[in-house]
Amino acid sequence: MPKLWNDTIETHRDAVRQALLDAAAEIVARHGIAGVTMSAIAQRAGIGRATLYKYFPDVESILLAWHERQIEAHLTELTRIRDRTEGVQQQLEAVLHAYAFLSGSGHDQGDAEAARLHQGRHVGPARKSLQVFLAGLIQAGSEADVFRADVAPEELAAFCLCALEASAGLTSPEAVQRLVQVTLDALNPRQH
Repeated sequence: MPKLWNDTIETHRDAVRQALLDAAAEIVARHGIAGVTMSAIAQRAGIGRATLYKYFPDVESILLAWHERQIEAHLTELTRIRDRTEGVQQQLEAVLHAYAFLSGSGHDQGDAEAARLHQGRHVGPARKSLQVFLAGLIQAGSEADVFRADVAPEELAAFCLCALEASAGLTSPEAVQRLVQVTLDALNPRQH
């Protein structure tokens, strides 16, 4: 019986934690990162502040957990896009388009708090996972003579990520698509 009790408690704790992160996400969407306060999250989630402090010690820890969840969701989405697309060239193109749009969505270039979140410890491993993911696609494309083979796939993946970070500053979907195309053109073995 104690194991069932422990499982039930853990399930409840996870549900409350997810509800708190959902509340933070709603506040960020409506008021930006600066609008996130402990009181606002507690109110939005329908719990007392004392209960909130049992899960998170401060706003920064909530924002970091929320941002980490966002990154995980983006990586899952990119994997899903790759898996539903035929052909390695089309897979990379679809993944880069999605990454560019995900990278640019919801970012306020003047928001120092958002920039700080992107410098968190959780971002490094996520970026490395993404780079390995892209390098695998590029390696498969190099072997199929679709992508250039004169530069290591890991380096080309890093190039793609850096190039597409510029999408956060673009104002139209067409501009983002052009940036993705320029990035893909740099991988073309026939142009080098």
